[in-house]
Amino acid sequence: MTLQTPDAGVKANPLALSMGEPAGIGGEVTLKAWLRRKDLLTSFFVIDDPCRLTDLSNELGIRVPIAVLDKPDQTAALFSNALPVLSVGRPVRTTNGVPTKDTAAAVLESIETAVRLTQAGDAGGIVTNPIQKEILYSAGFSHPGHTEYLAALTDTQSSPVMMLAGHNLRVVPVTIHVSLRHALEQLTSDAIVHAARVTYSALRRDFGISEPRIAVAGLNPHAGEGGAMGDEEATIIEPAISALANDGIHVTGPLPPDTLFSPDLRKTYDAAVCMYHDQALIPIKALEFDQAVNVTLGLPFVRTSPDHGTALDIAGKGIANESSLISALNLAAKMAERRQRLAD
Repeated sequence: MTLQTPDAGVKANPLALSMGEPAGIGGEVTLKAWLRRKDLLTSFFVIDDPCRLTDLSNELGIRVPIAVLDKPDQTAALFSNALPVLSVGRPVRTTNGVPTKDTAAAVLESIETAVRLTQAGDAGGIVTNPIQKEILYSAGFSHPGHTEYLAALTDTQSSPVMMLAGHNLRVVPVTIHVSLRHALEQLTSDAIVHAARVTYSALRRDFGISEPRIAVAGLNPHAGEGGAMGDEEATIIEPAISALANDGIHVTGPLPPDTLFSPDLRKTYDAAVCMYHDQALIPIKALEFDQAVNVTLGLPFVRTSPDHGTALDIAGKGIANESSLISALNLAAKMAERRQRLAD
């Protein structure tokens, strides 16, 4: 079953694409995405060092022409003939596969510029190339990841929610970038309710699903098997499900995680709320590794990202797959279109 996605009608405003870790594959997949521009629903501009992308294009032998922007509204006119680049304002020099904290300021400036332009209405949404968090930490970055950083930049008071969306599956982890031990400590009924409510609202607004169906995974094997394998289902998860049902949300669970992602069960829900990071990400990466998209729910703008990392081991080799970035760009365009229609 292919999941319902937002309608594609009038083209969205150009999307802002951040550079990501320059020693990784972000630049390569950006260049390749432009080469496949006929597969895109709208244009995009990347916030990067134009010289870096020109050099990378030549190094990879793919010869993508670069057009330096003065402002984002030039994107549509230039996009068919060249990749529009808004300068990050500083040179970015690095070696493929070898991150350095010397580029951390440019990476963060690229994200911050994308946020500022999107909030000002100059971009339809943000797509972020993957970052190397360890490098940013060494330069004083204090957030667990992109999601938390974007929330801080926008003063978002309610915690954003991470969704991984593919053609056949959407998953939402309740706890994200923490160890499994800490995930168990952080798991509460309130956290489950929050993640499911934000997911439900996003499915209605951004995906056009009038009556979303939410499945909630159990935590323990066989969803606890009546308490024989743990009582978290009874003490934490079931109270959350009752609260969601009282809100009028179509919710089922707790469902055994080992069967939740089987083909037949996937037909019964529009998104699965999972208890921890790998419970959500393993099935979607197994099913849709090159197509899945990371979507941040609960922000004041659309934000998506490819569902892969910086892939330092293959950076500069010309073998990076741009499919997830194309999916991220197209999903962001569809979501932005739908939000604009609702606003109008």
